[in-house]
Amino acid sequence: MLCIRLAACAAVMINVLALIPWAAPAQAAPWRADEGNTRGWMLMSPQERIEHQGRVRSFTDYNACEAYRAEHHALMVQRARERGLDLPHGGRDFCDHLKSGRD
Repeated sequence: MLCIRLAACAAVMINVLALIPWAAPAQAAPWRADEGNTRGWMLMSPQERIEHQGRVRSFTDYNACEAYRAEHHALMVQRARERGLDLPHGGRDFCDHLKSGRD
């Protein structure tokens, strides 16, 4: 009798779990700014980080995005210089997906 109840509970749980919308694949998730992908992360306040992430997510025009990226980078270079630090090079261009002919 206990086996029948356990089997019934397991069947119900499987059906319930099938109804839960699981997380979308990583590539479908919105971009999140963090220390690994944002030059000058350590030079920004927590509020600036939130604002930066929101701003980056809001762009629909490549030229506007690129102008902001250049401005942000120049500001981070200035802050780093004032503190005697070097910014890491490389990383992903967060405006790249807005170039013509891309989704």
